[in-house]
Amino acid sequence: MLGGTFDPIHHGHLRSAIELREALGLDHVRLIPCHQPPHREAPGVSSEERLAMLEVAIAGEPGLMADDRELFREGPSYSADTLASLRAEYGPQARLVMAIGHDAFLKLGEWHAAERLFDDAHVVVIERPDHDAPLPPALEVLIAGREVETVQALMARPGGQLLRLSLPTRMAISATFVRERLALGDSVRYLLPETVIRHIEAHDLYRPQSE
Repeated sequence: MLGGTFDPIHHGHLRSAIELREALGLDHVRLIPCHQPPHREAPGVSSEERLAMLEVAIAGEPGLMADDRELFREGPSYSADTLASLRAEYGPQARLVMAIGHDAFLKLGEWHAAERLFDDAHVVVIERPDHDAPLPPALEVLIAGREVETVQALMARPGGQLLRLSLPTRMAISATFVRERLALGDSVRYLLPETVIRHIEAHDLYRPQSE
């Protein structure tokens, strides 16, 4: 599971998903658009449009799947609830993984029902090489005794453990940067798949600001 607002989906998201699948030996990666983000303002583009952009971005890419389950759930899109639904779908022995970026990891101790995340899945942190600050106390407590050093150790169990993982490619693309360029009418070519750019243009999303 790789969640996010995907507002819009960009090459950084997509490359991370592919490299996660390869590094962990996963059958597939489910990209799950967040419907109502619990910790930030709602995106300016609808959940349905963000899902549509995700679908055109990964069309034909083996191992990447768009998952719309959060769009049909009322209230905030809590990851604990999403993982519980995936666990119910796949059964108790399936090895499930939730991947998050380093910035999100630092706030994991504040997430809703954070302990439940480990009841249903492993957590894999996409490392940021330039960060070496101490972890927040709540996070230290949450992950105590859970961290493993290798993919093999992680995959020995269905869930409950944490692995920090450095991916081969670190594409410094942010959705905020993409939205800013779109709002100014600047080029976003090579930041997004061409299929996503065409969808944005066809549906008049992130329109340039008027002077």
